[in-house]
Order: sequence, then structure tokens, then C-alpha cells
Amino acid sequence: MRAMVFDHYGEPDVMERSRDRGVTASQMARIGRVLAEPRRVQMLREIAACKEPMLCARLRGTHRVSAATLSHHIKQLKMAGLVEIVRKGKFASLVLQRDLLRVYVDHLSKI
Repeated sequence: MRAMVFDHYGEPDVMERSRDRGVTASQMARIGRVLAEPRRVQMLREIAACKEPMLCARLRGTHRVSAATLSHHIKQLKMAGLVEIVRKGKFASLVLQRDLLRVYVDHLSKI
């Protein structure tokens, strides 16, 4: 039996709950806050358009922000569970977590 994993809000971790299709109110609010930033929504669109994991460096070319700002946006998307970071050597790629995004949209559609 696996131990429960909790986030810094004391809620079950996003990825733990999304496996059983459950999303807490706290997680819904966190995803909403993350997606309230238009740049992050655009980043998700670009990541979703890639058939393969998207290199972080590719986002740097399409968004005219500092590396630190881009890193901050990626961190927020990851903390919300919307992207997974896949590392190969010194390179990092992003993968959209479509299942969690679908669960979020499904929850919103029931409001």
C-alpha cells in the first residue's frame, strides 16, 4: 500500500488524486489561479500542440520574458499538476497532463 502524499496546503497531492479522477476544491482553486495568467494559458496551448515533449528552450524563443520569469511560469504550471517536466541529461521538456486538465474542465462545466 502506498503512503498518501500531501501538498503544502495539506491537501492530497494533485497527481495522487487525479489518478482516481478526484480533484479537491483547493486544487481547483490552484489550477484556476494558474490559468488566470494569459501567458500560462498560451504556454499550455503551445505544449499541447506538440506531439512530443516540448523543450523548455522552445518556449523561451516564443515568449519574450527573462529566463527567470519563464522558469517561474513553468514552476506554477508544474505545481498545479498541469505539466510534467521530463529531463534528459541537461535538457528539460514539458508534457501537458491532459487528464487533469479534462477533470478540471469537467468540474467547471458542472457549475
